Amino acid sequence: MENCRLGSHDMEGKEERHTYSPALQWNPEVKEYFSKAYGHDHFVRISESLLRPPLYSCVRVNALKTTRKAILQKLSSILQDTDFNKSHEMKSFQHMGTINADSDNSNRTGTMQRFHDIFDHVNTEDMEDLPEIEASGLNTTTWLDRDLRLESTNLDHKDLFCCKLPGMEHVIVIRGSGPFKIGYDAGSGKALKEVIVSRKCAEAVLRGADVFVPGVLACSAHVEKGDMVAVSVAVERPDLAGGWMVGITRGTILSGAETDAYYVERHGWYIGQGIALLSRAGIFRETHGIAIQMVNRVYTLPPFHGVLKGEIFLQNLPSIITALVLDPKPGERILDMCAAPGGKTTAIAMLMEDKGEVIAVDRSHNKVEDIHNLTQEMGLTCVHAYKLDALKAVKPVDSSDAECSSLSTASENIKDNVRDEEQPTSISNGEDQRFLNHSQPAVRNLQDKANGSKPLIASRYTSRADERKVARKMRNGPGRGQNLGGRFQQSKGFKRDSFDRVLLDAPCSALGLRPRLFAGEETLESLRGNGRYQRRMFDQAVQLARSGGIIVYSTCTINPGENEALVRYALDTYKFLALEPQYPKIGGPGLVGGLDVFNGRFYE
Repeated sequence: MENCRLGSHDMEGKEERHTYSPALQWNPEVKEYFSKAYGHDHFVRISESLLRPPLYSCVRVNALKTTRKAILQKLSSILQDTDFNKSHEMKSFQHMGTINADSDNSNRTGTMQRFHDIFDHVNTEDMEDLPEIEASGLNTTTWLDRDLRLESTNLDHKDLFCCKLPGMEHVIVIRGSGPFKIGYDAGSGKALKEVIVSRKCAEAVLRGADVFVPGVLACSAHVEKGDMVAVSVAVERPDLAGGWMVGITRGTILSGAETDAYYVERHGWYIGQGIALLSRAGIFRETHGIAIQMVNRVYTLPPFHGVLKGEIFLQNLPSIITALVLDPKPGERILDMCAAPGGKTTAIAMLMEDKGEVIAVDRSHNKVEDIHNLTQEMGLTCVHAYKLDALKAVKPVDSSDAECSSLSTASENIKDNVRDEEQPTSISNGEDQRFLNHSQPAVRNLQDKANGSKPLIASRYTSRADERKVARKMRNGPGRGQNLGGRFQQSKGFKRDSFDRVLLDAPCSALGLRPRLFAGEETLESLRGNGRYQRRMFDQAVQLARSGGIIVYSTCTINPGENEALVRYALDTYKFLALEPQYPKIGGPGLVGGLDVFNGRFYE
């Protein structure tokens, strides 16, 4: 199976097993496609970069509740008091080399220079209340020294940076470091107990998160609260049927011996050490919460779970840039077509100073609820979230003038009528209390009457399974997203030419998210399917933007078929559209020309 390997390690046996040297798996045809699109060498560099997290975290300041100066003070204090600094003082850390380190220096220098072109070191003007912070910044050489050499140690408030680009004054950057080689034993030569986490969990850990309960797949026997554990990753591997599988079921016990069936699984996928906050039994019994608090990491980035909630929002830099490229103005009407989880929606609203109207839609009730909760947390009032499939965003011509209709009133009427007509009947049978529910036929009859159809005659028989189901509902309620009305409106679509600006952050293959530890699930057909889906969404966006309006299309993938090909489709299909330069722009130019691979079977 094709792969690209990060780093070069000559260690054998146990030492090799206890390193972070991941191999990114690709579908062979997808790899050939990308290699021809980008060029082989460029694609190899892309693959290696995908295995590493960005060595910085971006937070967006909520200017409606606080100021950048106040947040800088709070973050400086938090970073000083947490284990973020202490983890860099661990003497067991050694900086790991990277493949072709000498030839890669020019790329790193350019990257750091671009970083300093965008971000300013925090100075005493920003932090006049913290006199212990020096005003001098770090030059590119110092950055390279601290990033590549062993003396990359104590991280303190000097790693807070402010953005220099106009419009991005509300963005603060906290720099991390890595990769590091972490010793596997507890310092006494005794091997640690082991924990294996899922790939998705590991990707979050590499970005600075702790290990949460749902992410744990397996661990050693007798893990107790307070134990130091070694954390590795289970990544999909080829199976006999030609697909991919993890091969570890949740709850598996690890012995750590070479005879362990899962011994080989951890080779090169060791991401650090942590302290167990729960015993083994607690980890697999609980449904949420932190299971392992990471203390030694391959990549060190500050955790922001629950930090300054409502005052800052942790967000990837490209997502922040996307909202700025849209350039929303106060008083405008903006549509965010695929808004969940709401990061870009709230960024747009803040750029509008919470003046105007931001319509955020998603087809999932639970995701709409997440958007609503985030806007409430950030204190925004101009955002209105609706449940709507983006493929049906344009209201049919024969629809009523009302763009959104709530089901809550209708559901309340149905409930009242049901309550008046027939209540569940309780039958006592010794200690067994069962409920016979006849309300469902009543609801169906009311709905049939509303539709003008003849109601069906409902049977009075109720199975024991239905009785148990009704009893559970009466005890626990309808469940999240299963109520008839809910507090969120379901949109029927929007009138054509009714928005000043439209953001289409389309669902995609997500092959540009970092870190990404596995990419083999994507095939050429799935990539082409994503492109067709996105074009249908873009067709809706074009109809909703007014004449002279702005449409911003964004993805988080490296697939040209979902990026450049969409731009080509838009300009060829809609002659009245014009491609505008974006500001701010970070990154290089897009791809041009065509691509014919696999003897004409695939053309882009």
